Amino acid sequence: MTAVDSPGALVRLTWAQPEDLLGHELRQAREDGRDAGPVLREWLAAGGRPAPDRAGASAEPAPPELRALAIRLLTELDALPVPSGADEPSAWPDIRATWPPPPTPTATPAAPPDPTPPGAVLPAASPAASPDPAPGRATDPRRPAAPDRAGRPDPAPRATPAPPPAAPAGRRVADRNPRSAHGPDAPPPGVDAALRERLEAAWVGRAAGCVLGKPVEKLPLDGIRALARAGGNWPLSDWFSARGVPAELLAAHPWNRRSAATSLAENIDGAPEDDDLNHPLLGLLLLQRHGKGFTTADLGRLWLDELPAGRTFTAERIAYRNLLQGLEPPMTARHHNPFREWIGALIRADVHGWTNPGEPVAAAAQAHRDAALTHTASGIHAALFVAAALAEAAGGRADVHGALRAGLAVVPPRSRLAEAVRFGIRTASDEPDFDRVVDRLHDCYGHYHWVHALPNTALIAAALTHADGDFTHSVCRAVSGGWDTDSNGATAGSLAGLLAGSPGRIPDRWTAPLKNRLSTGVSGFDGIGFDALAHLTAQEAARS
Repeated sequence: MTAVDSPGALVRLTWAQPEDLLGHELRQAREDGRDAGPVLREWLAAGGRPAPDRAGASAEPAPPELRALAIRLLTELDALPVPSGADEPSAWPDIRATWPPPPTPTATPAAPPDPTPPGAVLPAASPAASPDPAPGRATDPRRPAAPDRAGRPDPAPRATPAPPPAAPAGRRVADRNPRSAHGPDAPPPGVDAALRERLEAAWVGRAAGCVLGKPVEKLPLDGIRALARAGGNWPLSDWFSARGVPAELLAAHPWNRRSAATSLAENIDGAPEDDDLNHPLLGLLLLQRHGKGFTTADLGRLWLDELPAGRTFTAERIAYRNLLQGLEPPMTARHHNPFREWIGALIRADVHGWTNPGEPVAAAAQAHRDAALTHTASGIHAALFVAAALAEAAGGRADVHGALRAGLAVVPPRSRLAEAVRFGIRTASDEPDFDRVVDRLHDCYGHYHWVHALPNTALIAAALTHADGDFTHSVCRAVSGGWDTDSNGATAGSLAGLLAGSPGRIPDRWTAPLKNRLSTGVSGFDGIGFDALAHLTAQEAARS
């Protein structure tokens, strides 16, 4: 939201002006196949303009008659049928109906009669017994073994990994959150200590990836590459820095205005506030208040209680407005909301994956109830993909490729989102140079808005595939690919942190500047440590 101080000046609310929403809706109609030609011609003939490419609002407001026309045309576009609807459903039962049927189980042949005479003495059993299959790997019949990135069959299930080493003395801080009834170093009954370590690594990883991407959010790809090269940091392997970057380059590609003071190597002092970190906190608060059986309406009420409207953006801001106008979910996601396929639901999905370790379908169902407040189609599908992939990784047995397969398994297979993820994984598997992977992604999906879920999810999948589980490579590849850099870095860092298994296994250059401290406007959480957040998240994972 922006304002100026001169008397009579207007408050230009971003992501909400009807004349801007219409431009974005016309773009969305092109992407989902609706025939918006008549609406576009009427809008242009009346003097309407396209939506801004990167800003949240056009510089000047439309006159009243043009704004009234925009509202009418938004309603007309909302009423047009979406040709891709059958392949890209938004309702949970319809999404499940797109999944391939489970394989028919093979009947077990009857055992032959026991030839041992009654009373015979049997020899001792061999000590080399076959191991039990890894729990959780075969519970979902839709997830048969799949080839790895080199085309080989999935290896046999791995044994349960040893618990990670203890964190260095003095790294933890006291639990500053009054909602926790236990100290951060003494898990209550039912809380898995190894899971809590993985969750702390996920929280730290999410924060590190987010902060890495914040200074270059909204910059074009060539600007990101130029700034990193000028600082001797390309391929990207460390925090962005202004040291050594020529002034003329910074004038051409300035750091993100809101983030430059808190997210460059020379000034990071704890994790600064960001919507990519606020929304996981709100998701945790949602589970604390309502449990895993929460409804979409519960989330809406939580936002009205705990989330200031000015801290929302794109689809979340429109859904918030729709709540205030008395609309109920899922209409909150659909009414005059051209951002309903953007990235907002994806950035809220982590907590649902973290609290369902080893249960990707349960995580996806939970993420769907969250996403339905604000998103449809690709926007929902991206959230399901991330939640399921994180749940698989949180179980402690999957590698990155298994986690991505689990994520893809819950997405409608003929959807645009599924095809984009498959393209990202395939391209990253085939191309050793990640810059070329990114170039191919931008060639294919560069016509989408930079905050749209589809190109960003494809990039996240490609970055994680190419990094092959390495934390630094995961976050740096995700950020170096452009588009919504802080969101992509956060999601990649979350999954890579889970795979690391412990914050102590994340390189110190990513963890030390964060100082185990998160700043936020979410009530009750400001200044909390990632160790305390992991403790609270593990408690919710343990709740039935």
